[in-house]
Amino acid sequence: MNAVTNMQRDKQKMVRNGISLAALAALVSVVIAAVMIGAVHISLHETWQSLAGGATGETYQIIHNIRLPRVIIGALVGMNLALSGCILQGVLRNPLADPGIIGVSAGAGLAAMVLMILWPELTAFVPLAAFFGALAALVLVLALAWNKGIEPLPMVLAGVAVAALFGGGMSALMIFHSDKIQGTVNWMAGGLQGRSWGHVRMIWPYSLVGILGAMLSYRYLNLLQLGDDVAKALGTRVQAVRFGLVILAALLAASAVSVAGLLGFVGLIVPHITRMLIGSDFEYLLPCSALLGAITVVAADLAARTVFNPVEIPVGIFMAFLGAPFFIYLLRKGMRK
Repeated sequence: MNAVTNMQRDKQKMVRNGISLAALAALVSVVIAAVMIGAVHISLHETWQSLAGGATGETYQIIHNIRLPRVIIGALVGMNLALSGCILQGVLRNPLADPGIIGVSAGAGLAAMVLMILWPELTAFVPLAAFFGALAALVLVLALAWNKGIEPLPMVLAGVAVAALFGGGMSALMIFHSDKIQGTVNWMAGGLQGRSWGHVRMIWPYSLVGILGAMLSYRYLNLLQLGDDVAKALGTRVQAVRFGLVILAALLAASAVSVAGLLGFVGLIVPHITRMLIGSDFEYLLPCSALLGAITVVAADLAARTVFNPVEIPVGIFMAFLGAPFFIYLLRKGMRK
């Protein structure tokens, strides 16, 4: 019996490792395609020469100053949102949870929008403002949902209310400062147009901390899946762990919102698809979700700027057309169960 079980575990591990390697290869392929394809098509040879430092002129400028920072930001945003959604789904034990549902994205968006409209000279502090906005939303959600601890269902319900509240704040800001919102329209739709190395410098420190924290938290997320009583019996401080993981998810979501705007559905659909492929073990679920999140955003952004060429649509709109049907599918599937 033990031999059969060990063989099954080894086979499952091989499958998971194979999927992880395939996702890594797919990410490399999508990144190369996103650098090559655009209004000006660049060959693979020219792309390699430019990345290796052997090219100059227009090709070098297009790759290094336009496409490469945009692709890097897209990959980091996809990783951060996917990991944030994955953590929240584990903490709340709800496959429909994502940063938008508990109000984190709305809080980060409102804070970032306030800074961009009222104090545009402080744009460099947008990630920090977004993080504190996300924390403010999170504190409000916890205050509304707290009942001798953090319980999943009250937190989701409080998050929906807080998201509506902060969304109303953004709408009010647009009305009262209608002469200043032009620069934030694409940001609210969720887009990567015009992203530069300055935006890369804005997001990467927060991404580094958030991604490392997420990868180190898989044991706690696995324990939470066993139920609070079992986790407590195994020596886990459930409420403290749950609170710390939600803070980590807020940091990841806020860093993504600060440079890409209100990009929805990535934190919802990517962890769910990953769970369907490799199961619910967070040791594999977290890194694979990060890879698939990067692939999703980079590929969606590539499609958004090439499918309707010469018109470029924000990647957030493109993701909405992909994510909304999938959300409806998950909802109907849950209702049938």
